[in-house]
Amino acid sequence: MKGTTNSCTIAAVLIAAIAFAAAITVPGGNDGESGLPIFARNSAFIVFAISNAASLFTSSTSLLVFLSVLTSRYAKEDFLYALPRSLILGLLTLFLSITLMTVSFSATVYIVFRQKKVYVLVPVIVMACLPIISFVLLQFPLLAALISSNWRGIFGKKSNRPFY
Repeated sequence: MKGTTNSCTIAAVLIAAIAFAAAITVPGGNDGESGLPIFARNSAFIVFAISNAASLFTSSTSLLVFLSVLTSRYAKEDFLYALPRSLILGLLTLFLSITLMTVSFSATVYIVFRQKKVYVLVPVIVMACLPIISFVLLQFPLLAALISSNWRGIFGKKSNRPFY
């Protein structure tokens, strides 16, 4: 669990850094006079802005959840409820941030190449789906095992004990 959390923490940090950098350097640049993004009225730019912001927020959430796993007290009771629930939440938000980062990237490619080099769009957007598919194929068995083995413990009736 700790190894998975360490790896996912690194991935969440990288996605947050990429999303932050993409928000600062918007596709197409800014207008010299007003300072507003050049493509601000374009619908693809709105998709970029929303998906990039959502990617930043979900990767930050994922990072915080994984850090809570790393800094937990690792008591016996934590392995029954808190840690599996945190790992499930962290993996789901990390998957969502990867998906949103890919949507943001695809919107940027569309903004840049939509008029001059349309033949670039299809292969780039198809290849942009590879990280999503590989993450699902590699992490879904872990997520499914966590959910199936802890379904009653995570989502069932809680005990009357004070700390979990």
